[in-house]
Amino acid sequence: MFAPLLQNLRDRHPLVHAITNYVTANDCANLLLACGASPIMADEPEEAPEITARAAGLVLNLGTLHRATLPALPACGRTANARGIPVVLDPVGVGASRFRRDTALRLLREVRFTVIRGNLSEIETLARGQEGAPGVDSTDRVTADNLDACCALVREFARRTGAVVAMSGSVDLVSDGQTVYCIRNGHPMMGLVTGTGCQLSCLTGAFAAANPDRPLEAAAAAVCAMGLCGEIAHARLGPEDGSGSFRTYLMDAVCRLTPDQLEKGARYELR
Repeated sequence: MFAPLLQNLRDRHPLVHAITNYVTANDCANLLLACGASPIMADEPEEAPEITARAAGLVLNLGTLHRATLPALPACGRTANARGIPVVLDPVGVGASRFRRDTALRLLREVRFTVIRGNLSEIETLARGQEGAPGVDSTDRVTADNLDACCALVREFARRTGAVVAMSGSVDLVSDGQTVYCIRNGHPMMGLVTGTGCQLSCLTGAFAAANPDRPLEAAAAAVCAMGLCGEIAHARLGPEDGSGSFRTYLMDAVCRLTPDQLEKGARYELR
């Protein structure tokens, strides 16, 4: 199911405009190159919408918000909507401050998102419009014990927003409001590398840009691919390797991942 989506990404080399945070911008750009996309990152409000108009996908990441560049976010979102360009929202640490929360809720009002991707705390904050966990490394996880409730949450939030919702956890959930993919790829060591969530959002933007008519499957394929690459990276670690080596091996795995590997390695069920 997912092999053709990755092949499309490799063949089409979509230009993805990513307004991401300065903590992870370099890794996000390199990951977009590794997966077969082409990155561009512009957050100056005077030029950002023009950049979006030339792209095939847009990713809006709230990790390091600034008043000076803030107007670029809704402006780019509106430009993407007008041109039918897929838009991904990554509400990083949205429960940490009123500023982040108000910005995210404003974007939900003004922009039609193709995919909203976050952890459990971030999705809960958006769904309920109230404070959540303060950091990006939320201890609230999707587990076997709360799986049914989390499936209901992503399904309802997807219906309400009209977006595909992708929730990260020990089990990843992706839903369009009807179907829920329960994805079991990944490795705990991914949590020791800053920005794997931001990279996943960019990978999701790339898959969506290359497969604009299949947003649910594109998001699920991206989540499976990132998790599978985490597994591949961990398997390469030697006795002296740590998180730095893992970070490099993860990028290598994204670069080398084949459609056949993704098809065979994706572990998910539908609910």
